[in-house]
Amino acid sequence: MADHITIRKAPGKWSVRSGGAILGETTNALELLEGDRAPVIYFPRADIAMAFLDRTEKVTHCPHKGDAAHFSIVNKSSVTENAVWSYEDPIPAVTEIKEYMAFYPSDSVKVEQI
Repeated sequence: MADHITIRKAPGKWSVRSGGAILGETTNALELLEGDRAPVIYFPRADIAMAFLDRTEKVTHCPHKGDAAHFSIVNKSSVTENAVWSYEDPIPAVTEIKEYMAFYPSDSVKVEQI
């Protein structure tokens, strides 16, 4: 693993919500720490209501994790563009995050420990 990246099981239960809808809850979240950046919570894809997510054309690249696919959150009241990312084929050093998804926190997307 890259020297500045740490991945560990996130303690407790985590929830992600958008537009009043609960997109997922899990006790199997991972916490990714990268350098001096804020920790990022990754949710198992199996614990996310994928019906709320539409894959977009956006792909970003991280030299330490690989290519990230992006998804928009679509619910009855809103669309939040490119609010979710997933390293579907991460580099070998961070394979733990494969099949996991992370969310950009915003006014309409809340990731919280419950």
